[in-house]
Amino acid sequence: MSAEAVGMHMPAVVTLDDVAAMNAADPNGHRYETSPEGVLSVMPPPDSEHAMIASRLFAWLIMAGWPADQVLQAAGVRISGPDGDGGRIPDLTVWRKPPARSVWAAVADVVLVVEIVSPGSEAMDSVTKVREYASAGIPQYWVVDRDGAQTVTLHRLGADGTYEERARMPLAWLLQTVPGDHLD
Repeated sequence: MSAEAVGMHMPAVVTLDDVAAMNAADPNGHRYETSPEGVLSVMPPPDSEHAMIASRLFAWLIMAGWPADQVLQAAGVRISGPDGDGGRIPDLTVWRKPPARSVWAAVADVVLVVEIVSPGSEAMDSVTKVREYASAGIPQYWVVDRDGAQTVTLHRLGADGTYEERARMPLAWLLQTVPGDHLD
């Protein structure tokens, strides 16, 4: 479909319900997200390396005793802003208690959001989402780079409402620790 055809069929304002419908209808596995300001983002389907990183983190948390219904892959979260609500689909989320069944869960009980950087998403994951997740009050945000070491940057929400970098380490090192060393 051409960009012109897509533009003719797009609503003037894309709601979270529209984004959910786009995610459900995409036959190719793209992820559709929107910022609180209404900026629509389309991410390609995760590749095998991305899936392996997410699976390793998921297994690490579960094996350490975190309940499986509180560690979710690709669960939508509602990000509120001054201009309205946006919806993001982090690669992994960790919750204090299982979230209510919803396409766009409230972030009140989110402990951690993890994003695995994909080609082309570097600025989104290291600038835009840092700002959005911090303004939503999510206590911790980890970014996994796809460099040779799969470097994980651990951010914690500071008293001023912005993230402070707590540590950077290769994923293999992180997985040799206990999640309780990093999560409240």
